[in-house]
Amino acid sequence: MEIDVRKEEQTVVISLTGRMDAVSAPQFDTTADDLLAQGDRRFIINFETLEYISSAGLQSILALAKRLETVDGSVVLCNLSGPVKEVFEISGFSCIFNIFDNLEDAKASG
Repeated sequence: MEIDVRKEEQTVVISLTGRMDAVSAPQFDTTADDLLAQGDRRFIINFETLEYISSAGLQSILALAKRLETVDGSVVLCNLSGPVKEVFEISGFSCIFNIFDNLEDAKASG
């Protein structure tokens, strides 16, 4: 999995490419931990080029959300499609997170 991090004003946009599974999810966790340690509190996760997410990937996203709750932060998701969107719907995670159709709408939400 590739992780691209861009900071735009007070928001961090994390774009994921490839597969987020038990092998690659720890890489996401490390990136998120580093950003939190730097004081970042508003995150947008862009799934536009993510092909697959496993339960380990879902756990990583949920763990970030829970950590952000404790510091009045937030995470929103955007560009879910295909198998990734299906996993979020089947798991019930689509009801837990604010999900936007595109990055522009996600940015405007905050």
